[in-house]
Amino acid sequence: MHGYGMLHLVLDLLGTFAFALNGALTATRVARLDIVGVLALAMVTALGGGVLRDVLAGALPPATFSDWRYLAVAVAGGMVTFVLWRHLERYTTLITVFDAAGLSLFAVTGATTALEYHIGAPQAVLLGMVTGVGGGTLRDVLVLRLPTVLYADLYAIPALLGAGITVACERTGVYGVPAALGAAIACFTLRMIGDHYGLNAPGPHRADGIAGSDDKSAR
Repeated sequence: MHGYGMLHLVLDLLGTFAFALNGALTATRVARLDIVGVLALAMVTALGGGVLRDVLAGALPPATFSDWRYLAVAVAGGMVTFVLWRHLERYTTLITVFDAAGLSLFAVTGATTALEYHIGAPQAVLLGMVTGVGGGTLRDVLVLRLPTVLYADLYAIPALLGAGITVACERTGVYGVPAALGAAIACFTLRMIGDHYGLNAPGPHRADGIAGSDDKSAR
């Protein structure tokens, strides 16, 4: 997209690494898996959203299968976590931080991939969101949790925001490193605010008059 291939690659690999750390931490802290399970969950979390993005955009074969760096980065993130998990476990917010980082970076790269393949602006925003939440959704399904995107803490909305800013910047001709980082930071910030304050998108009102649920026990 207008010469920003390297920027796209860097953001994509950073998102892959962040999601690999998140998936591996989930495997060690939540599911208590062995090294095979840790690496498997790291790779699924890190690569799932990107594969889904490329398939939907028609970018075939997906980058994961045509560029060895994606798999290497995902495995590296899983191994780092497996080796250092005793040190990382003391920081209880790391799972959320890495999840928010991966969500933010993939929302941007998902939108840019869509635009590179001449997909319309609304669809590009949607694909950015799908890319951001795809890996985390697969992660949650594999560890038998309700996917975060379905219930809590402004998960899909920040991804839509990041993808929307990316598309708007590209359409106005100002896309570049500052715009990409700004879009990712906006997504990350909103996601972390939602998690910190327990904010949710509006839900249906139950008979007791309470909208939605703040229960995070499914995590």
